[in-house]
Amino acid sequence: MEASEEVDNAAAAVAAPMGPPNFPMVWVDQLCKFVGTGEGLGFEAATELETRKYLLEAFDERQQIAASAGSIPSFYRKKPSENSAGMKVQRLAKFRFLKKQAEALLNADDLDTMWVLLRENCSVDETSGTEKMNYEDFCHIATLCTEQVGPKCRKFFSACNFLKFEKDDFGRIAILPFYLYVMRTVSLTQARIDMSELDEDGDGFLQPQEMEAYVRGLIPNLAQLRHIPSPFLSMYSRIAARKFYFFCDPLRRGKLCIKKVLLSNCLAELMELHQRKKVGELSLLITGFLSAVPSAYVIHFWGWIRT
Repeated sequence: MEASEEVDNAAAAVAAPMGPPNFPMVWVDQLCKFVGTGEGLGFEAATELETRKYLLEAFDERQQIAASAGSIPSFYRKKPSENSAGMKVQRLAKFRFLKKQAEALLNADDLDTMWVLLRENCSVDETSGTEKMNYEDFCHIATLCTEQVGPKCRKFFSACNFLKFEKDDFGRIAILPFYLYVMRTVSLTQARIDMSELDEDGDGFLQPQEMEAYVRGLIPNLAQLRHIPSPFLSMYSRIAARKFYFFCDPLRRGKLCIKKVLLSNCLAELMELHQRKKVGELSLLITGFLSAVPSAYVIHFWGWIRT
């Protein structure tokens, strides 16, 4: 019996798995605490540890807010302070974006070149005498414009734009409506860029002084308003801004949405002053826009009383 017990014990010892001794894991806990304190770490490692700590705290705070608020969206976001790094980065990003958008616009010479190419590569309708082009001419003119003007005009010569215009029985469109469409698009894009540059907080709205500054900067480029006496320029800017606020701000919030201004008839009426007209038509147009000089003073005075 003793021999059999010794054999069984030897077999059990052989069958038992070989492994490390089961020491207590106290040293693991001590190591984790030492690493968590940041002692003995370099500057980069300590900075990374601190950044991770702040991110975890921000994540936990956001999770708590989301859990407490449920599915209710946040309608108010506090704007960063004027001298904060976030505001400076936002302004720099907006400046670079607007500069990039302005560089992609067609200038006056580019538009003249496009008009010449449109007239040279179109066909004249024998019935109405209208200059028209089919889709093949459209693509050929697109190639010529890309070669002479650059790739920035390529976006206007797409199949979607060609289908926007009325076609005749031969599938041709008139070149004049297409050219006016290009000019209108360039003009509105330039207006959007100019207004966005004046929008200091970048919320898509213009304050009264910002709208006045936009009109004042637009006057030297308006052919019919260049010779307005300088004492009247500030008055004209205020009255024009008041008209925009009257039609584009029905809720009287004291700020103008840039998108609504671009789609308003007031801006189209103001842009018409680019065109040169006769003296009689000029006085009639200015009278219609300003409602005469005496009435302008009355409107200006009444507006400041209400504010």
